[in-house]
Amino acid sequence: MSEATQNRRADATAVPRAAAAHEAPYDAQSAHSGHDAPIGHDAHTGHSGHSATSGRRGSTALRTRGLPGWLDPVVEAARTVRPTQLSRFLPPEDGGGRQSAVLILFGEGPRGPELLLMERAGSLRSHPGQPSFPGGALDPEDGDPHTTGPLRAALREAEEETGLDPAGVQLFGVLPRLYIPVSGFVVTPVLGWWRAPSPVGVVDPAETARVFTVPVADLTDPRHRVTVVHPGGFQGPAFTVESALVWGFTAGVIDRILHFAGWERPWDRSREVPLDWRA
Repeated sequence: MSEATQNRRADATAVPRAAAAHEAPYDAQSAHSGHDAPIGHDAHTGHSGHSATSGRRGSTALRTRGLPGWLDPVVEAARTVRPTQLSRFLPPEDGGGRQSAVLILFGEGPRGPELLLMERAGSLRSHPGQPSFPGGALDPEDGDPHTTGPLRAALREAEEETGLDPAGVQLFGVLPRLYIPVSGFVVTPVLGWWRAPSPVGVVDPAETARVFTVPVADLTDPRHRVTVVHPGGFQGPAFTVESALVWGFTAGVIDRILHFAGWERPWDRSREVPLDWRA
């Protein structure tokens, strides 16, 4: 947890509660019923796969029992949201793209619910200094990309990048797979609850500049919300939090989670922050 987050006094009025989503109910795209279930059942294809496993890198079972009540809207959103409600960029129909996964890890901090993020090293050629979720491409050891593979990859990458102890993470859902055209990655967002927090920090300075948490209260605060504009034509939601500008894929996913969980507050989309060509 960042020092700034630890020292900031609580703002109880901004802590998300189990609010109803703004939208009407959606057609179910997930196999999760709100009960404990093995991730061996692919939430988005309905195909049966490997049994849930656990070990050094934590359990690959999706479990919703024991979650804090404020996560109920996120569980429901993961169960019902359609891919097209998250992004217009969907995986190629021919199955192409490099399979990857990110861990969207919710924890409980001094100011209530928070998310774990990391900042890419400024020396990297691709998106230097950009905040992101822990994650990366699937390795062969992760297994079937259509069943437990993304869950193993999300936990493994989070451990490798932040030093997180996966044994303290309870996975409770996945969002539909999304596509990043510029890199060709097919990304599975994996949702987790930091049931037993462990120390985190930079593992490899060549890849990661810092690891930090962001209170959900700051992410929902309209004062921290802007629209980024890239010279290449991209425009999208962004967040100015913890001395960082969170934008791109990560900000887009956070924006949709806030919206479909019913946590989003009205904000001024005309407030623009320009990006340069190196971003």
